[in-house]
Amino acid sequence: MKVAVDKRSTDEVVKYADMFSAMGTEPRLRIMQLLLSAHPDGLVVGEIQDELDIPNSTLSHHLDKLKNEGLVLVQRESTFLRYTANTEALQNLLRFLYAECCTRNKAVKSKAVIQVCT
Repeated sequence: MKVAVDKRSTDEVVKYADMFSAMGTEPRLRIMQLLLSAHPDGLVVGEIQDELDIPNSTLSHHLDKLKNEGLVLVQRESTFLRYTANTEALQNLLRFLYAECCTRNKAVKSKAVIQVCT
């Protein structure tokens, strides 16, 4: 059975695949966890570095990748950069997955997802 896919759907898949790819390394996933735990205030680069013990140049690379995919937001504070998790982007990503797995074909029971989140 062939399912019709529109251009918008294809663009969404590409966008979300890039987001998953950006989080697809252990250090970046740790950064996302840390920023989510510090939400809504976020953390400055030095705090992230102290917490995760990632060399500065490597951390900068990881943060740039996450920022470029819209997963983190950055704000300059004097000489510091403060990073926060982009919860709106993460909600959209989760909605995308939820729509596919829990609504169309009920591959995953929605109550199971909600129970994990509470």
